[in-house]
Amino acid sequence: MDYRARFLVDPLKKLSLADIDPDDTGDIDKEKAAELTATYLQRMEEDQFLLYADGRQSLLVVLQALDAAGKDGVIRHVFSAMNPQGTRVHGFKQPTPLEAAHDFLWRAHAQVPAAGEVVIFNRSHYEDVLVVRVHDLVPREVWSQRYETINAFERLLAENGTRVLKFFLHISPDEQLERFKKRLDDPRRHWKISESDYSERKFWPQYIEAYEEALVKTSTLTAPWYVIPSDHKWFRNLAVSQIIAETLEEMGLELPPTRVNIDEIKLHYHAAVKAANGNGNGNGKKTT
Repeated sequence: MDYRARFLVDPLKKLSLADIDPDDTGDIDKEKAAELTATYLQRMEEDQFLLYADGRQSLLVVLQALDAAGKDGVIRHVFSAMNPQGTRVHGFKQPTPLEAAHDFLWRAHAQVPAAGEVVIFNRSHYEDVLVVRVHDLVPREVWSQRYETINAFERLLAENGTRVLKFFLHISPDEQLERFKKRLDDPRRHWKISESDYSERKFWPQYIEAYEEALVKTSTLTAPWYVIPSDHKWFRNLAVSQIIAETLEEMGLELPPTRVNIDEIKLHYHAAVKAANGNGNGNGKKTT
C-alpha cells in the first residue's frame, strides 16, 4: 500500500481529522507490518549512508502530535536504523528568553540540517500556530499570518537542498488515556508524567481545530504533511518508515566521485605493507 498517497494532506481539500480513523491499520497485521518495517529500515540505513556521503542534500523530519501519540517512539524505533554520525534530534520546548527575543522561526532555523544530515524535530516551529493559538498567547492577527511565513521558510529550505517531511501522529482520546494509565502503572515511566498531560487534554477540540487549519495551509509539494493513524504503534512505525524510505530513494542519492588516484593509493598501500613486513615477522607487527 502506498502510504504517501493514502495519508497525504491535500491543501486543496478541507481536512477533518474526525474522518481519519486513528485505529486504522491498513488491512495489515502486526507480524506482516514488522517484516515490512524491517525492510524499510534497511533501505533507510542504506540511503542515509548515501545522503551523508553525497553531502549535497539533507532531510528534515517534523513530528507533531498531541501528548502520548508517540513522537519519542518514532524516534526510538524508526530512526534507530540511521547512523548517529549523520542524524540529529532536536526537541522544541517553551522558548527560552533568548529565543523569545527573536522572531518565532529563529530557533528553528538554527537547527535545520546541514548538507548530508538528517534532523528530526520533536515538536517544531508549528507550536507557534498551535499552542499560541489554543492558549491565546498572541493575537489572532499575529498567528494567522504565520502560515505563509512558515511556507516561505520551508520553501527556502527546499531551494537549498533540504527535503521536508511532516508527520502528524493521529491518536484517539481513549488511546491517549490508556497510555497515560500505562505511565502511571509503570514506575519506569513516571518521569514522563506531567500535570500538563491532563490540563492540555481539556483543550483537545481546540487543538484538533488548530491542527486541521495548520496542516491544510502548510502542506505543500516541497514540504508535505501526512496524518498517520497512531493508535497502533507498529502501524505508525510502518507508515512513517515507508514514507521516509521512499522519499530518500527519490532524492537521487549517489556516492561522490573518487577524489584520489586509486592506482597511486594502491602503490602507497603495497609499499606500506612491504615496509611493515620488513620488521621480520611477515604480518606487519613488530617483534620485541
